[in-house]
Amino acid sequence: MMVQKRLIIYLSAIALIFTSCTGYEKLLKSNDYKLKYDEAIRYYAEEDYYRAQTLFDQIAPVYRGAEQADSVYYLQAMCYFNQRDYILAGHYFSTFARTYGGSPFVEEADYMAAYCYYMNSPRPELDQENTVMAIQTFQMYLLKYPTSEKAEEARGYIKELQEKLVEKSFISARLYYDLEDYKASLVALNNSLLEYPESDHREQIMFMIVKSSYMLADGSIPSKQKERFQAALDEYYSFKAEYPESKYMREAERYFKATAKYLGGDAEISDDIEETSLN
Repeated sequence: MMVQKRLIIYLSAIALIFTSCTGYEKLLKSNDYKLKYDEAIRYYAEEDYYRAQTLFDQIAPVYRGAEQADSVYYLQAMCYFNQRDYILAGHYFSTFARTYGGSPFVEEADYMAAYCYYMNSPRPELDQENTVMAIQTFQMYLLKYPTSEKAEEARGYIKELQEKLVEKSFISARLYYDLEDYKASLVALNNSLLEYPESDHREQIMFMIVKSSYMLADGSIPSKQKERFQAALDEYYSFKAEYPESKYMREAERYFKATAKYLGGDAEISDDIEETSLN
């Protein structure tokens, strides 16, 4: 008896789903756009974002210029967002903000466009185009809505994204260093410091510049060594002036003494100096 009851419940559920699907399929083929609008709103309220999005996609061209146009396009964008399709969602939010500047949804759309770029921002090792776009779009949002309730939140995202760009710059510069391409390493490391002077990696970068300068000079042809050793000496003094107590100082002093010896100083390399490994 219990098994039979369960079977009836199961078949009833299947029938309900089939009926629902059949009704939805008929709705998709219907020319009743008012009904499609009402059903799209209902599906959205029920968090059935796929069905709601499909209906909004169908009626959007029809409702362009109508009184409900802004709600159709805004909810269409939200459907894509709630399905985690941040590329299309961002596109629709941006288009909405440009098209419906007088809508009560426009501020939220501007914010969501930036947030979609934020959600598409990858880990630091990868291309950071979406990170840059997110920063720029959040900055535009703050210019347009400086007193917004979400202004502080937007600033927090900008800070997080900027830190990712700093990390990307450091990773890219360190790549040449790890490959022992010290000429390219010097260019990349100096560019990273120039672009992000307050980087959390500043101390490490400056040490890497000291080492890269020395290694480049040491491996150069004789005609270029003096000039490059002098540059290495200058980098050491800059590093020591800024970070006299650095954990990298002992190794930096090793390169300084070798450089000074080449340039005619009386310093010698201490055999007992151990290199400090980079974190």
